[in-house]
Amino acid sequence: MKKPREFRFENARRVTAKETEAFRKAIEQKTGEPRLKRGRPPKEADDKFEPISIRLHPLALEWAKKEAKRRGVGYQTIINEILLEKAAA
Repeated sequence: MKKPREFRFENARRVTAKETEAFRKAIEQKTGEPRLKRGRPPKEADDKFEPISIRLHPLALEWAKKEAKRRGVGYQTIINEILLEKAAA
């Protein structure tokens, strides 16, 4: 086969849904196990987050973003943790 950078992708054809299903069945027959669904598993109702819009003071948001960067997580995670602490108290 040619080197990947020499492959002409515009000439490649797409695999159809019917072919994909046939591949899945063949793999299941070969391994004897059902194929697992890909992606994130569904969450329990208690664990689902509800998307909302909220207005925050710029200083509060700036603090949350700095704290998030320091800890290596998202700023919404920081805000959620603080609110959960207050709700549990």
